[in-house]
Amino acid sequence: MDPIPNLRLGTSSWSSEDWLGVFYPPNTLPANFLAEYAKHFDTVEVDATFYRPPSMAMVKNWRERTPPGFLFAAKFPQVITHEKVMQDCRDDMRTFLSAMELLGDKLGPLLLQFPYFNKQAFASWEGFASLLDPFLDQLPRDYRYALEIRNKYWINRPFLDLLRKKNVALALIAHPWMTPVTELMSKQDVVTADFTYLRWLGDRKGIEEKTKHWDRVIIDREEEMEIWIPVVRQLLRRGIRLFGYFNNHYAGYAPGSVDLFRKVWDRTKS
Repeated sequence: MDPIPNLRLGTSSWSSEDWLGVFYPPNTLPANFLAEYAKHFDTVEVDATFYRPPSMAMVKNWRERTPPGFLFAAKFPQVITHEKVMQDCRDDMRTFLSAMELLGDKLGPLLLQFPYFNKQAFASWEGFASLLDPFLDQLPRDYRYALEIRNKYWINRPFLDLLRKKNVALALIAHPWMTPVTELMSKQDVVTADFTYLRWLGDRKGIEEKTKHWDRVIIDREEEMEIWIPVVRQLLRRGIRLFGYFNNHYAGYAPGSVDLFRKVWDRTKS
């Protein structure tokens, strides 16, 4: 499929050893996975940064192993989003951003992936927003930010207006806890920045009951993709730049899910 203007598609992570022999050539060393990955896709979402900030040497290696024009999206470390929940984390934030800025023009959006918060954590979305508002003001303005929440009832007009004021993109996700994207978009304008961030996540618990290996598609997502493609087209018609990433847990094999997107895209061209 030819590149789609203003749309970047890739996977969440490139490090799966289950992809050997099906996506990566047999006997490819893990150190060479990224260079091989970049032969197929022009962007990737870095999952490893969620667990700990990368070293500067690691980030420089990512940059050196990818061609011009390649873009890395990356998750903020969980110490910021899950453990400290945006409080007393200036040093953690600086450490993360100082490393990521070494990517230069290969740095794409940075994702704040928040967990589901129960009533003990926040009685309402306003409590979360009271921390989010000043936290976003601390972020340097020369990066692109996306934000994902797992509390579907928090996606309301005041919350979207807050993100819009900060030019932070609401991540639109395929996840069993969240409102289906077409229903969500029929109720309100979910575009909150000059780009939009898409994540096809799936049901982690459900699929892990079916498989422990990520080398083949085991869930047929074609019907669901036929719903997503018009959403993507609608956003592109508005001139919005899109970044989209498929997780192995979506259907069993993330590169295969990208292939499915391309297949349905080509079949449904208007």
